[in-house]
Amino acid sequence: MMKAVLTLWLTASWAIAEVFFEERFSDGDGWQPRWVESQHKSDYGKMRLSAGAFYGDAERDKGLQTTQDVRFYAISAAFPPFSNKGRTLVLQFSVKHEQDIDCGGGYVKLFPAELDQQDMHGDSRYYLMFGPDICGPGTKKVHVIINYKGKNHLINKDIRCRDDEFTHLYTLVLRPDQTYEVKIDGERVESGSLEDDWDVLPPRRVEDPAAVRPDDWDERPSIDDPHDTKPEDWDQPEHIPDPDAKKPDDWDDEMDGEWEPPMVENPDFKSEWKPKQISNPDYKGTWVHPKIDNPDFASDPNIYYFDNIGVLGLDLWQVKSGTIFDNFLITDDEQYAEEVAKKTWGLTKDAERKMKEERRKREDSDNDDGGNEGDATPGKQDPDPAEDSEEEEDDDEDDDEKEEEVEEEEKDEVKEEDSLGEHSKDEL
Repeated sequence: MMKAVLTLWLTASWAIAEVFFEERFSDGDGWQPRWVESQHKSDYGKMRLSAGAFYGDAERDKGLQTTQDVRFYAISAAFPPFSNKGRTLVLQFSVKHEQDIDCGGGYVKLFPAELDQQDMHGDSRYYLMFGPDICGPGTKKVHVIINYKGKNHLINKDIRCRDDEFTHLYTLVLRPDQTYEVKIDGERVESGSLEDDWDVLPPRRVEDPAAVRPDDWDERPSIDDPHDTKPEDWDQPEHIPDPDAKKPDDWDDEMDGEWEPPMVENPDFKSEWKPKQISNPDYKGTWVHPKIDNPDFASDPNIYYFDNIGVLGLDLWQVKSGTIFDNFLITDDEQYAEEVAKKTWGLTKDAERKMKEERRKREDSDNDDGGNEGDATPGKQDPDPAEDSEEEEDDDEDDDEKEEEVEEEEKDEVKEEDSLGEHSKDEL
């Protein structure tokens, strides 16, 4: 169930944690009035509440599941607006691609509170986009896109996402000191500085426009040996007339033209001559353009900051449906997010894998049993061996009767032929 702007007192650290949004879908159909389906397009895919084909807990693992293939999805939930200025922002949720997804998104977006949820679409302005994206073998990444001064900026690091069929927990942490952290299943997979890992600011240093490479700067590590000369007999044709070829005896120069021997490869051909290479005594290495501090660079301590966060949305495309989104959390406390992770995904992940493995074993067993039955019709019992024996005896009796009938017919034919022969004799 969603918990908006819920203040929790953490007695261990005597600190106040704010939970701005939390959704675990624990109240049945109660999620429907909280989540708004966009009407921007009439053919958006529909979502339903489901724990999927396998799970760790039938109730705890229920989440929003995509249900239609080859569709865009656009659905969102609003909460009281807040600003993360001066405090940490933690965005966390779980994703399960139980359909073995081939191409589709599994990410979420944080929107400004003024978003028209009924009209949300792919071009709607957002603050933050985070989560896995898979499309074929070439794209299996975690998106972390930050909107800075009206422009979306992708992280310049490649973060690989999980691409199996199980539920995984994705966590993004943005801190006021301009650092960030990306976790998958509670383990840090990437971290760093917002200034360094996003190209949101001009570079700190640029090439010195006054610096020019000297004319005598030699970047060649090796040069031709000036003392090496080409041998006098080096130049030989690649092909020569076959010395063993002879003019055919029946060759007529007037009729066939002047005879010429066929061409063969020249064993003395040595290709193009090149002088030997020696180390260049004047080599100075690759010239590196000197850099200076960029006069246009200005640090911005507020890259992490969004002033009016108020909507979380799923705005994505999927070729094969079946993905389940669950355990949404937006808070300013990393410790609380870790505790939620343990009490949600952490409690059911092992049981989920166990159920999947048991299903796989049953399916393998069913397939093995089916293979022993050969081409037997499903649901039809195997024939009784005794009945088989009786049927075989009946078949043998039928074969004997058919043989006797054939013999009788042959005898009748012989009699008819003899009779015809006697009539012929009488006529003669």
